[in-house]
Amino acid sequence: MNDAIVAQMIHDSMLVILKLGGPILCSGLFAGLIISFVQAITQINEATLAFLPKIGAIGLVLMLLGPYMVETLSSFSIRLFDQIVAIGGS
Repeated sequence: MNDAIVAQMIHDSMLVILKLGGPILCSGLFAGLIISFVQAITQINEATLAFLPKIGAIGLVLMLLGPYMVETLSSFSIRLFDQIVAIGGS
């Protein structure tokens, strides 16, 4: 196993992490920002008010992008296991 293979595996794993976690985190962030602006404008200072919209936004993203995320993770896992078998066989 050489350094190029390890570097490629690390690169691919970081891309998968960004593809899977990025949309979920961004939707929660934007929902929180919108609720924070509404709270600042209306001067409602309730910490639990932002919880439900964040959960709803994250759930909506998971429903919309769920098949894409499963496909990305399964194809990465297959490539990774194939690479492990190829390294172990040589």
